[in-house]
Amino acid sequence: MSVLVIGADEITPIKAVLHDLGAKKIEHWDARNENRVNRKPIPCDTECIVMLTSFLNHNTMRKIKNEAKKRKIPLVCAKRSVNCVYCEYCKIFNLNKEMCDFKGF
Repeated sequence: MSVLVIGADEITPIKAVLHDLGAKKIEHWDARNENRVNRKPIPCDTECIVMLTSFLNHNTMRKIKNEAKKRKIPLVCAKRSVNCVYCEYCKIFNLNKEMCDFKGF
């Protein structure tokens, strides 16, 4: 699965969790320059989008959400916490959620 992560500067722990959940390719946009992200098209091979909402403004989130909905790409919205990303990803893809109470990622 190819995943696009939008937001935050450093996502190494999040990448590790996504790899464990089956992501083969992970692309990251830090969204430092919101205009560049708002104008950039979502890559064609993207099968899932993870938005780290703590680092995005409302216009960027709305644009990404609308484009994901139009292209029928699953959208995971989470804070930057690894645990939050894991739990929201599991909800979207109906995976085993027993680890959501575990805080030791």
